[in-house]
Amino acid sequence: MTPSLLFVATFLTTLVAGSFLAGGNPLARPSDLLLGLMFNLPLLAILGIHEMGHYTAARRHRVVTTPPFFIPFLPIPPLPGTMGAVIKLKSPFPDRNALMDIGFAGPLAGAVVAIPVLVAGLALSEIRRTTGVLGSELGESLLFKLLSRIVLGEIPQGHDVFLHPMGYAGWLGLYITMLNLIPAGQLDGGHIAYALFGDRYGSVARLVPFGLLLMGLMGNGWFVWAALLFFIGTGHPRPVSEEVPLSPARRVAGAVAALLFVLCFVPDPFPMGR
Repeated sequence: MTPSLLFVATFLTTLVAGSFLAGGNPLARPSDLLLGLMFNLPLLAILGIHEMGHYTAARRHRVVTTPPFFIPFLPIPPLPGTMGAVIKLKSPFPDRNALMDIGFAGPLAGAVVAIPVLVAGLALSEIRRTTGVLGSELGESLLFKLLSRIVLGEIPQGHDVFLHPMGYAGWLGLYITMLNLIPAGQLDGGHIAYALFGDRYGSVARLVPFGLLLMGLMGNGWFVWAALLFFIGTGHPRPVSEEVPLSPARRVAGAVAALLFVLCFVPDPFPMGR
């Protein structure tokens, strides 16, 4: 019952947020809510498939888990109306292979959806002359820059891309993928790092929140994630059969996860004053 109610609440908050992003005002004109579907449907698809990737991998390894819990948030522009979605694992990981499969399944599944959503959103976006009136600027990852160049070509000097709401949903999908792949604690990247390096990764993981604090001096948004990691901790529980070696295919998956993190990494996600 609770997952269903949270999903309905998140559907509504992201619908309102999407309406504002599309230039509507659902508070004054309720019919403008329909504009929000261009944003909330692709975003919820990215979040839902990300979590279902974890869920199906966990079930395959007989790890007990909850269904996805969507987290609604205030739909105040430019906020997306949600803080994402989570599942909770209720039994230990059998071994490092299961840990890798479960940890990487979510980011991989989410990215597979986020990339075509972003491509479609870029195709619907507009290139306009820069007027000097600042909107909500977004940082660019290597993957975003590559896809933007492929879809839109070179942006003329004095012009900028005004992202379609679907494009913003795709941008958020890649951003969420990057955040989840941070190698610390119970984040997906923490699972992957522990699968690769075992206890050796623990001393490095403890430095990650401090690294995020330094990142916060250069870009907006990082202080929040540093505080979150200080709160939840950077440790990781050991799998039941820790002696079972990680298979070569899973080591390749770990390398792919690291590459995906680099491609989606945004040093300054929400630049201000430019």
